[in-house]
Amino acid sequence: MQNLKKLFYSALTCTFLLNANLPANSTGREVKVYSGRHYNSDKEVFKNFEEETGIKVRLIETAGITLLERLKREGKNSQADLILLVDAARITNAAQAGLLQSVESESLEKNVPIGLKDERKQWYALTRRVRVMVANEKKLAKAGIDVNDIKDYTDLAKPEFKGLVCLRNRKSPYNQSLVANQIVNKGESKTKAWLSGMISNLSQPEFGGDISIIRAVAKKKCGIGIVNHYYVARMMAGENGKWAAKDAKRTVVITPNPAHVNISAGGVAKYAKNKSEAIKLLEYLASPNGSKGLAAPTFEHPLKEVNQNPIVRNFGEFTPDKVTVEDLGVKNSLAIKLMKNAGWN
Repeated sequence: MQNLKKLFYSALTCTFLLNANLPANSTGREVKVYSGRHYNSDKEVFKNFEEETGIKVRLIETAGITLLERLKREGKNSQADLILLVDAARITNAAQAGLLQSVESESLEKNVPIGLKDERKQWYALTRRVRVMVANEKKLAKAGIDVNDIKDYTDLAKPEFKGLVCLRNRKSPYNQSLVANQIVNKGESKTKAWLSGMISNLSQPEFGGDISIIRAVAKKKCGIGIVNHYYVARMMAGENGKWAAKDAKRTVVITPNPAHVNISAGGVAKYAKNKSEAIKLLEYLASPNGSKGLAAPTFEHPLKEVNQNPIVRNFGEFTPDKVTVEDLGVKNSLAIKLMKNAGWN
């Protein structure tokens, strides 16, 4: 009898602890999110969703490529309901690998612009990122280059940029998508020529991340590099420390117009056990308030607006080119092949 009492109170205690973290209006429903986004500010958006709907968000964060490998390994036993990934290549690869399922949602169709969603309705963009160039005006001036004359990514293949260019490595999905973008825009032949010229202009071996490139440009180790806009903005805002902020402010941001725009996106997992809850969260994240909630603190752009942070606004207006995210996914394999053949390590 004593043992039964202990079991009863143990079960009661476990139930209390499990429910202690649920929102006040909890319905007992939940959604499990596997996320390749790694921003603490996302948790505030999830918290708002919980308060509005009573649906608990269970979050697991990991690097994008690791996340995809985990989903493949788990198969039908996966606990994932909603998958969030950064970059066009990763979300389209997830769809091609059969990790997502199609959903029907008037809200998603209304809130996500054409070109930023899957025709099969398996994924939808949530935020936008612009691939920009960062330059050291003084270093380029010594080489006889005026930063105001730099208009496009293809300029970096010109002979006058010899020994001035810095790039992130070939593994970067952001660079893969940029090359895929050029293939769609300019064709395979012109993309090959651009890659050959740009790689021959490298000042040093490829970098492991965008922040390292920004620092190298600031310290005149490079004259110019290609990075995602929000990395520069975060550094300027002091999120990487005061010295990083000083470095970033020594650079000039050049936004091509039209510009290559990438995304972070979400899709419902193929074996989602809480499908309706997953769709509801995806709809929330893609809504004007949800997209802005994700984008504003990370210096990304929401789906239909420009980030209003003064730092980002100073980067200048941009017009997205007409290449769709699906186009980027289709050309990803060819992009990697051309990069490798050009000597992009």
